[in-house]
Amino acid sequence: MGEGKNLVGVDIGTSSVKVCQVRDGRRGPSLVRFGYAGLPPQAIVDGQVMDSSAVIETVSKVIRDAKIRDRNVAVSVSGQSVIIRKITVPMMTAQELDEQIQWEAEQHIPFDIKDVEVDYQVLKRRPETSQMDLLLVASKKDHISDYTQLVRNAKLKPVVCDIDAFTVQNLFEFTHGLQEDKTIALINVGASLSSLNIISGGVSSFTREIATGGNTVTEQIQKQMGIPYEQADAYKCGGRTGSATPFGIVPQQMMPIIEAATDTIAAEIQRSLDFFVATSGENEISTIYLTGGSSNLPLLVQSVQRRTRVTVETWSPIAKFIVDPKTVNVTELESRAPQLAVALGLTLRRERESRQ
Repeated sequence: MGEGKNLVGVDIGTSSVKVCQVRDGRRGPSLVRFGYAGLPPQAIVDGQVMDSSAVIETVSKVIRDAKIRDRNVAVSVSGQSVIIRKITVPMMTAQELDEQIQWEAEQHIPFDIKDVEVDYQVLKRRPETSQMDLLLVASKKDHISDYTQLVRNAKLKPVVCDIDAFTVQNLFEFTHGLQEDKTIALINVGASLSSLNIISGGVSSFTREIATGGNTVTEQIQKQMGIPYEQADAYKCGGRTGSATPFGIVPQQMMPIIEAATDTIAAEIQRSLDFFVATSGENEISTIYLTGGSSNLPLLVQSVQRRTRVTVETWSPIAKFIVDPKTVNVTELESRAPQLAVALGLTLRRERESRQ
């Protein structure tokens, strides 16, 4: 539950920075500003900031170019420094839970509790067993500090720090709704990390960061074709034989390389889904929803569907948003749309929020 204006969403990814600004209107939320800028290679590696100056400069540039004046922003973190667990605790009051949560976290978090920030959400109360299910989230303090300090140094004010997988879930719930009788998987395929969030009965039941993404495809093209990274990435984004790129037509021999690389990503996704099905006792997954920069690769969609034997659909993060053509370059927005799930999910956060 939130009050006040929507925060500006700032998604600092491995390969790029995406920003979005949304305003409420009579017909619903309107996307009024949008910006994108690539990051230098190795500026961020596996979620860790390696070149803070380059990241700060890029964040400042994309905010300036998008003409965003609001300084209040929401950011998110991901990677190995983030731990998400679904746990069961004895039934207790909100005050008792606030007092007990640090102790409960110590039992489930593989880090020193002094080094992490802890938060939680009550998923379900079960009076018949005097228990309650919680979603427990922890992130290393220095990881959060790195990202919030980046935006402060870019002259912005971080108000909320979220988790990538949950920003995507919030956005999906806004654009599609969540059915309580279905179990679905949301997968955001990033550059070097892909976030998996399995939602059962309307709540998150399993999350995992998969250490592979679109860069896997680009790197395989670069290696096997012996071409520069930029050219390999353009061929990947061309995605099919005969399509034009800034470097010309995608060569015929590209398809087997892309197919093998996307199958590698699909195999990692399959392993995570198999683990969930084998250990959770939840319903079978009915649909997998893909978004992210590489979700528009037809071969990736086909590989995931073939390996998992589950229906796979792609979805656009900008669905349900009214786009203001006076302030947003619609052509660029549509080309970048799959990459905006985290940034747009962050815009759903507000300046003043309280725990439900």
